[in-house]
Amino acid sequence: MSVQAGIWNLDGKIVDRKLLAAISEAMKRQGPDGERFHLDGSIALLYRPFYTTAESRREKQPFLSRRGFALTWDGRLDNRDDLIADLHSDLEVEPTDVAIVGAAFDRWETNCFRRIIGDWAMSVWKPLQRDLVLAVDYIGIRHIFYYLRKDRIWWSTDLAPLVLFSGETLHIDDDYIAGYFAQDPDADLTPYREIREVPPGKFAQINIGGLHEERYWRFSTQSRIRYKKDTEYEEHFRHVFRQSVRRRLRSDSPILAELSGGLDSSSIVCMADDVVAAPGTAMRRVDTLSFYDKTEPNGDDWIYFQKVEGFRRRIGHHIDTSQLGTCPASLEYIDFVPLPGHFAAATALDAERAAVVQNGGYRAVLSGIGGDEFLGGVPDPHALLADLIVQFRFGQLAKQLVQWSLVKRKPFLQLLWQSCIGLLPNSVGQYLSRDATIENWIENKFAVRTQLALRQLGVAETFDTWLPSRRSYFGGVSLIARKMAKWTPSVVTIEETRYPYLDQDLIEFILSIPASQILRPGERRSLMRRSLAGIVPREILSRRTKQFGARTPLVALANNFEQLLLAFDSPICTSLGYINQGAFLDTLHAATNGTKVHTVRLLKAISLEFWLRSLISRGLIDPVVASPSFQRSYHGIEATNIEHL
Repeated sequence: MSVQAGIWNLDGKIVDRKLLAAISEAMKRQGPDGERFHLDGSIALLYRPFYTTAESRREKQPFLSRRGFALTWDGRLDNRDDLIADLHSDLEVEPTDVAIVGAAFDRWETNCFRRIIGDWAMSVWKPLQRDLVLAVDYIGIRHIFYYLRKDRIWWSTDLAPLVLFSGETLHIDDDYIAGYFAQDPDADLTPYREIREVPPGKFAQINIGGLHEERYWRFSTQSRIRYKKDTEYEEHFRHVFRQSVRRRLRSDSPILAELSGGLDSSSIVCMADDVVAAPGTAMRRVDTLSFYDKTEPNGDDWIYFQKVEGFRRRIGHHIDTSQLGTCPASLEYIDFVPLPGHFAAATALDAERAAVVQNGGYRAVLSGIGGDEFLGGVPDPHALLADLIVQFRFGQLAKQLVQWSLVKRKPFLQLLWQSCIGLLPNSVGQYLSRDATIENWIENKFAVRTQLALRQLGVAETFDTWLPSRRSYFGGVSLIARKMAKWTPSVVTIEETRYPYLDQDLIEFILSIPASQILRPGERRSLMRRSLAGIVPREILSRRTKQFGARTPLVALANNFEQLLLAFDSPICTSLGYINQGAFLDTLHAATNGTKVHTVRLLKAISLEFWLRSLISRGLIDPVVASPSFQRSYHGIEATNIEHL
């Protein structure tokens, strides 16, 4: 994906060209195909392209529209033909994506955002009105971060330059950390209180008077799709899924698709083959990349991705991850990373992936993220059962309880109770739901202050008249939007990741159909399996297992145990009031001894600690929060290490 940034000195000062050049240089790796600027006194727009389509290579950005607006656009426009038909009188022959959205903004201004389908982030400078508009796609696959002060605003699709060049000591946002521990932080938050992100489905308008945010996308509560036969739902799903995959095959280089052997990734690969094989289609070839670990318990992904390879008669790239974490490796952050959640120990794996991407000439990669969340990857019948409760369909409820009880191997009274809890407001449900249980090593004051239990229940929004299943699915959209908002590109590989399961038309279809099309007792992934028969190999459609990488993280903990004990001898997380040191060390010992713990949250805490230490060593946050022993080590770091960014 390309990158964009900008500076607007609200006090009227001329933009510092050296600062702009430094920001551009910091973004060079993500935008390696050149740089262009738009400079106008106190305003500057920067664009660094990463070309993935033939049309993008003809773009000239920043783009000046006919009405004199200056635009930078990072995205893939999926409904090009529809917009060209609407705007044909304002467009030249064979327009680029940025020319189309520029014409759309000329005609409809901010109302154009709801008409744009695709993965995108857009900045618009309106010189006469002295207005800046920042907007991102409906689910936040592309990002724009902004740093607003009294005298200036900086913005960028990459968070790192805003942190590195702020020139100020930043402060950690406790609400972000609480969201980080719970599931994912709110989409508008960053770890730094001073920096915010444009939320998915919204635009931010900034002028001398301040900042105003407005939502342009909201799922219609009136949207309903009802057919008489299952086959009609299957046909409709097949159409929107095919369309979604086809949209993401627009590229002037070969496509790389992640292939695990699960239903999500396999369906993308097989549908892509079906699209490419269609008569008259001029699509690039699709290759696959598979990770495998035969040492994982129940680790059978390698069996199934080979079945897909046999089905398509093409062997893909394979990377063995069994060595990841099996030998001690430094957990310290070598390079600057703007968000917690990464480990330096994974750099070797990133390097192997980068070699595949670079050697194959790939620029776009297809990912299966979203399939689990929206198409019943881990069947949860509670919302479906709650629908029957509020509809007073007690006969059907009794039947479904018995069937789901057999499938989930749980007493039907337990299923009924959990479904009833889901009908309660989160403010009440937090006292009854296991999902709201706080880890014993998280400081109670921090948990209470940030309402951590509520955050662990998921989205706090209420949808008064919606059925529980619809609330659940829309809550899933909000949760995946949070996840995508915190996704950062690898520091090693350069690629544009595309997500067929997050296609706007596909998601709106799923939100509009009855939940019973997705969830059926004993029929995991019911709609997908029925719809893709004949396109996806039978062995994949009938697969009942699902591999979870549970062993590798525990092995990594054990092999790095001494380093962990040293780091948590005086943890910054404790200085900041996030974790209880003694309880955390007890949990760490228990995990390495084989006791079942919440591994994901444990790993998050470890990553957070090393990330905070990295920020302090670089002078980006106030070292006063650190313990005396860490401050001594901090002041002893060589200047060359401090300056290594």
